[in-house]
Amino acid sequence: MQEINNNNNKIKKDIKSMTLEEIIEDFISFGLKKYKAEQVFRWLANFACSFDEMTDLSKDLREFLNKKYKIISAKIIKKEISQDGTKKFAIIFEDGAIVESVLMQYKFGNSVCVSTQVGCKMRCKFCANSELNFSRNLSASEILTQVQIISKIENINISNITLMGIGEPFDNYENIIKFIKIATCQKGMNIGARRISVSTCGLADKIKKFADENLSVTLSVSLHSAKNDLRSDIMPINQAYDLEKLREACIYYNKKTNKRISFEYIMLNNLNDSKLDAELLAKFLKNMIFHVNLIPANKLKSGVLISSPIEKIHIFANWLMNLGINVTVRRTLGSDISASCGQLMAKTIGGKNFESNI
Repeated sequence: MQEINNNNNKIKKDIKSMTLEEIIEDFISFGLKKYKAEQVFRWLANFACSFDEMTDLSKDLREFLNKKYKIISAKIIKKEISQDGTKKFAIIFEDGAIVESVLMQYKFGNSVCVSTQVGCKMRCKFCANSELNFSRNLSASEILTQVQIISKIENINISNITLMGIGEPFDNYENIIKFIKIATCQKGMNIGARRISVSTCGLADKIKKFADENLSVTLSVSLHSAKNDLRSDIMPINQAYDLEKLREACIYYNKKTNKRISFEYIMLNNLNDSKLDAELLAKFLKNMIFHVNLIPANKLKSGVLISSPIEKIHIFANWLMNLGINVTVRRTLGSDISASCGQLMAKTIGGKNFESNI
């Protein structure tokens, strides 16, 4: 891992957290040409870990940039492979903060699920994140580095990115917006906006703000119940943004973007899987553009909540289809290595069985 002097680190800008426009503005203020900023931005997009790697820049310029900026580094300290091929990575940053990221490889391409925070404040009962104390937000560069380090170590191109790992993305709003702008920039990584998904547990004010950003990314909303009392019990965020506020925000998002929302619905045995639950869900979704994903609840160490049996999930899906709801049952991947939805905890660091720098 690259060591950075703590005193210098305080005054150095995190250049990988800057958009191309911000780098250009900085460079011009230093009397540098615009194309130099574009060169550096391309290097960063191609996983450069130091300015010394940027061989088409003069030595003097590289030394100058090294005094002004830092490039975030990280290590993979653990890698686990599921029986179904899903891979989970524990990634440690320069300050010792650890997150987990997941790689899923499909026929259509390689998808990475990344974390946005170290820990989480939301305390959803069905999620292992609730057992983690919140430490800090991840910077845009640290979110980006998760994608890059997995791409580099696995020697693959990443086609899809999901912000659905540890943390609530909209609780780290400014950094995830910066990340999206950097990742989708045509002169950098050039990942299609429609190939990026952002998941939220229902911060209604941020859903409206996100609609106003005019981005083409996919929005996923963790719903899990159309009953206020039950949703408040399993998702404390509902006490701040109840179903009425959430529905208003989702309708605003639909109208503003003309894009559908993917509603995530974890199936909990005898809690949210009755015919009445299906009817209330259909009522909640009325007049929206949406798709519903039914997700078998994954096992947690606490064992408080239990998944509905798969037969019951399909019955629930049929009830929804009969009510005109567009619904699918999500296939569970990586559960044997705790890499499925709601299982990431960043507590997998026992012995170091894998290590690599970026």
